[in-house]
Amino acid sequence: MSIDRIQLNGKKILEKDFKTGIRGYSQEEVDEFLDIIIQDYDNFKQEIDHLNEEIEKLKNNRPAETPRARSTQPNSQVNYDVLKRLSNLEKAVFGKRYADSEE
Repeated sequence: MSIDRIQLNGKKILEKDFKTGIRGYSQEEVDEFLDIIIQDYDNFKQEIDHLNEEIEKLKNNRPAETPRARSTQPNSQVNYDVLKRLSNLEKAVFGKRYADSEE
């Protein structure tokens, strides 16, 4: 639905002033205005129905959420393992002399 098809908003409806004829308001003018209101509400209803259908399609097509796996090791343990691996790598690359000079 294009927003251009909507002819009324709350302000326009509230501010609408009908001209009075000999016997009151012009029946033709009131009927024309009510026809516009009816068209707008029909357009709103169609748009709401369309959006509800789209919502249902998106709900049905979305992948099931999978819970994230949490690490079973505490962070300090993981950090220790990383540091130990790094130390072993340094020993392998730089040799025993590097490891002895660290201590």
